Amino acid sequence: MAAGAINWSYPAVQISRALGLIRPADAQTVPQRANARHRGTPEIYFSKTIDNSRLVKVADPSRVREIRMVTVASALLFFMVMIYAWQHFSAIEYGYRIETQKAQRDSLMELNRELRLEEAALRDPGRIDVLAKRMGLQSPQVGQVVRMDQPQAEVATPVLASNALGDNVTAR
Repeated sequence: MAAGAINWSYPAVQISRALGLIRPADAQTVPQRANARHRGTPEIYFSKTIDNSRLVKVADPSRVREIRMVTVASALLFFMVMIYAWQHFSAIEYGYRIETQKAQRDSLMELNRELRLEEAALRDPGRIDVLAKRMGLQSPQVGQVVRMDQPQAEVATPVLASNALGDNVTAR
């Protein structure tokens, strides 16, 4: 009976079986079983069911309080770490944004400088004079140039508006 209950997973039994000292019960004959008992003691496993259904767990209020305190403390620690991580990564992100905007500002300043140089080159009076002579224009006469950035003196004579299409406009 006990020979069928040998637990073959224990290392001592496995070594004994590998050496040929123990074999399964169905392969052993009666004389070999007797010899096997004298060679070593096999590990025997008896199954016993334990019924804990009638046991009642006693509530321990101090243990519950300890568990709640540990849970609250770990939740606080978790939220503090998350807030720190959020601030840290926000600072890194803002640093990248600042560097990007600085690079953009530098490129816009360089473009502005180039445009000012180009404007100065296009406003050069010598260049304008050469282009005007190529197109057949002449230098303006005295009094023909009216500067828009300086205030004008009031003209004493009234100027009449005329219609370019030649239609008559009646005055009211």
